[in-house]
Amino acid sequence: MIWMDDRFMPESEASVSYLDRGYCFGDGIYEMIRVYGGRLYEPSAHYERLERSAAEIKLSLPYPIEEINRIVLELLKRERLEEGTVYMQITRGVAPRAHGFPAPGTKPVLMAYCGAVKRPVEAMAAGISAITRPDVRWLRCDIKSLNLLGSVLAKQEAVEAGADDVILHRDGIITECSASNLMIVKDGVLLTHPANHLILNGITRAVVLELARKLNIPAIERPFTLQELTAADEAFLTSTIMEVMPIVRIDGSPVGDGLPGSITRKLQRAFEDTIPSPQRR
Repeated sequence: MIWMDDRFMPESEASVSYLDRGYCFGDGIYEMIRVYGGRLYEPSAHYERLERSAAEIKLSLPYPIEEINRIVLELLKRERLEEGTVYMQITRGVAPRAHGFPAPGTKPVLMAYCGAVKRPVEAMAAGISAITRPDVRWLRCDIKSLNLLGSVLAKQEAVEAGADDVILHRDGIITECSASNLMIVKDGVLLTHPANHLILNGITRAVVLELARKLNIPAIERPFTLQELTAADEAFLTSTIMEVMPIVRIDGSPVGDGLPGSITRKLQRAFEDTIPSPQRR
């Protein structure tokens, strides 16, 4: 089932207008919320970020957040989703193609659907590989917008290089990965780029930083360099889908001893403890 045009409908009935501004310009925002045991994970943080992204691009939400949440929960109920994600996106609506905003009264379009996604347990145990590439995306990466071509091209470079992901940098300063945040560990200290306009402030990122604080793991939000990345004892990415994912090889060289590190493992276990128990039906 899909929510679109103010109603639930089968996937076969869903369609997008050729004049939808999301289709024409990428003029819109999105969120993806993890579902564990039939429950939304950190929904309030996701909805707060959705509201922030909307405000940053001067987009009015088509419904109050409370109504959007009701729609999402009804989707979960209809799909009987136990483990996966809920994806939602909001565009500025359907209007004649022109770069300026459409006429007042043009209604934004909300689309939402569920997807079954299993936890990447095997990859989290073994770790993944990454390559480094220049970050050539626009300068408002803090907005979760539909303009993802930069991330798409970066991810494809990883695919073509036989790696799992890309670590991006601006003039030698590490920012994040293609669709996730990056953290490294050096001498027991956790480092990650500060949450400014150059990265998306990930929900999982925030959870992990809070877990580090509770575990008395020193965590510093500051820019760090390619050289510091190369010299790191541990590296991992954080995201809604990948959770706390160790990176064990970068540009063909091992990170530390080439195995997921002890602090990464500790944070993985702590994160797993935050996953809610399945709902009783």
